[in-house]
Amino acid sequence: MKRVVFGCILLLFLVGCTDKVNVTMPEDLPDFVKESDIESVDWNQKAVEFGDRGIIGNADKSGVIGANMPSLSTQKWMWHLWGIDEVRDTELTVIGYHRDSKVIQPILANGWSIGLGGPVNGADAHTPSHVKVPKPGEWAILLYTNEKYFDTLIYDIQE
Repeated sequence: MKRVVFGCILLLFLVGCTDKVNVTMPEDLPDFVKESDIESVDWNQKAVEFGDRGIIGNADKSGVIGANMPSLSTQKWMWHLWGIDEVRDTELTVIGYHRDSKVIQPILANGWSIGLGGPVNGADAHTPSHVKVPKPGEWAILLYTNEKYFDTLIYDIQE
């Protein structure tokens, strides 16, 4: 009987330990970003090049022109999103999550969010922005439109 109780306690402990990620959530992080969004990141779902414009991302969902030359310096990226029905007044929020440090940081040079423009390059919406990736490593870039989770892009940025 003691073995069964000990086994159950051990199992509960192990399950509890593997489901939780110790994420550093900044105070100014938009309140609609959920810790469960971060915990559900699939690091094996790497962004890939698709189409004929050099877009790197998740085909027919979201991607970036400019991510094919990732850099730790400030650079220009053009975000592309598919499946956006009403572009007018749609805001894109970009959350950067560093895999090793488990820290969330803004990636956009001017804060967390930016407005979207109309169709371009086959996407339903787009917007140019300046981005600053603060440190090398694997990054999950979580995208939200009008405060709702939209997609995650996984990039490995080393230089």
